[in-house]
Amino acid sequence: MDSNELEFPVIRSTSVVDSVKDWITDQMIKGNLRPGSKLPTEAELSQRLGVGRNSVREAIKQMEAYGVLYIKRAEGTFVAEQFDPKMLSPIFYSIILQNASWQDFVDLRRAIDIGTLYVLIGREPKKEELGRLSAALQNLEKAVSAKKLDVQKITEADCIFHNEIISLTKNPQLKTLSEYINRITVPSREKTTEIVIANGEIDKYVHLHRELYQIVRDGKREAIEQAVLNHYVFWEKTNQV
Repeated sequence: MDSNELEFPVIRSTSVVDSVKDWITDQMIKGNLRPGSKLPTEAELSQRLGVGRNSVREAIKQMEAYGVLYIKRAEGTFVAEQFDPKMLSPIFYSIILQNASWQDFVDLRRAIDIGTLYVLIGREPKKEELGRLSAALQNLEKAVSAKKLDVQKITEADCIFHNEIISLTKNPQLKTLSEYINRITVPSREKTTEIVIANGEIDKYVHLHRELYQIVRDGKREAIEQAVLNHYVFWEKTNQV
């Protein structure tokens, strides 16, 4: 990448390191830095951005730790060419450390689920894809039909069902976002499952999952939002106590 094609603003921030990271990210968003692109040298970035070399070095070090950049000795610094799970860590921990209420997580997952169903129905899943979702539903039904109900196994089956819906969208960004949201919410979902079992509401719990499957199978766009709202009634109830 020719550094003359990059946009170099004047850095104005209380955190120079963060500003350098923001600049690199902005250039990636704009397409000026693409996967595999080589960054200008530390000296050139320092000069063009008007910041100290130590700040540039620290910014690159942090973005390398996140898996966004990688360094080839004697060659330079490059933009990562493929996804690295480390890229999720800053977002993952920022969500945890924000001390958000569980209602915020309910709202976030519900919004993701509504959007996911619209995307999935819009691409009209094939028969074999619907078969995979049906199998995930049957797996959940099997878990709740056991003589001794296991909270962890039911929650795991619930996660598999929802992950299958996301997988069928064929959207990697949506899949990635959903994976770490699911990771955060698993403890609360286990608590919800435990209360559902204790209250004898497991049949309704399964029915709500079956309803989501039928919406996908029949392409019922008009039923998506209400079905998702219904689906989270247990989770909201549980986390209000």
